[in-house]
Amino acid sequence: MKRSASCLAIGAVASCLATIAGPAVAAWEPVRPVEFVIPAGTGGGADQMARTIQGIVTKHNLMKQPLVVINKSGGAGGEGFLDLKTANNNPHKIIITLSNLFTTPLATGIPFNWKDLTPVAMLALDEFVLWVNADKPYKDTKEFIAAVKAAPAGSIKMGGTGSKQEDQIITVAFEKAIGSKLTYIPYKGGGEVAVQLVGNHVDATVNNPIEAVAQWRGGKVRPLCVFDSKPMNYDEQVADGKAWKDIPTCKSQGLDIEYVMLRGIFMSPKATKDQVEYYVELFKKIRATPEWQDLMKNGAFNTTFMTGGDYSGWVEKEEKRHETLMKEAGFLAQGN
Repeated sequence: MKRSASCLAIGAVASCLATIAGPAVAAWEPVRPVEFVIPAGTGGGADQMARTIQGIVTKHNLMKQPLVVINKSGGAGGEGFLDLKTANNNPHKIIITLSNLFTTPLATGIPFNWKDLTPVAMLALDEFVLWVNADKPYKDTKEFIAAVKAAPAGSIKMGGTGSKQEDQIITVAFEKAIGSKLTYIPYKGGGEVAVQLVGNHVDATVNNPIEAVAQWRGGKVRPLCVFDSKPMNYDEQVADGKAWKDIPTCKSQGLDIEYVMLRGIFMSPKATKDQVEYYVELFKKIRATPEWQDLMKNGAFNTTFMTGGDYSGWVEKEEKRHETLMKEAGFLAQGN
């Protein structure tokens, strides 16, 4: 009672209550290993980004608990999304998303929507580039379009990741834009897609920059155009005396198609504000490392970062855009 009276006497009620209650409760942080789910196969852009993040966390000791990367690519990534959806109140699971966040439920009808998860942060936006084998004669997009138009319908093969996902959406848009038919061949991940192009098993791909940069540097593939509204903002030479910024937009080459892809983080449902904030701060620290900057440069990423309402609002708009794209491509599951 003396301590309480003394506190009141000096007018330090708040200080007194804090003393009586004991030390403040620390903000949330993981107490066991965190599972980092990739809803895609190995070797692709999401896989490479997640494993780079894992390496950064380990090297710079950014978490007290391990970050364990797990690929759950079944059902066009639906396996990973449903895993997170059913992990209520489990803040020790996070997922890195790509545009299959939208395309998979629309194409398959699985009981999942991005609103089933808790948004954390947009890490970056990924570009799509039209690639051909370096041994092919096409030096630019116009020459490739002319070759597709001149070839028998369906004889030119376009390789991509998955079915009714980003790569095939772009392929269908390509077909509609030029009025000619391609044969689309799906593979499990962007790494495999790049290998198939180098082996001449397909004639072209629409891989992300990071999925084909090694093959470009090795002189095995050639970039023709980027599916964005403006050239990529990287001026360091990569191969053939060219930088990413030297790749023209597809639109400037007579191919009026624009498409960029989300690289973002979500948590399982019912995550608390403190839990979300922990991961937001973690990814801010990751983005400040030289290793992250190297990844952004090597993969020619758009480095836009969003959290909170801005991020949720962007995702909501993209969901509506993908509904339109999927409908136009005829990829909606019955009932969607």
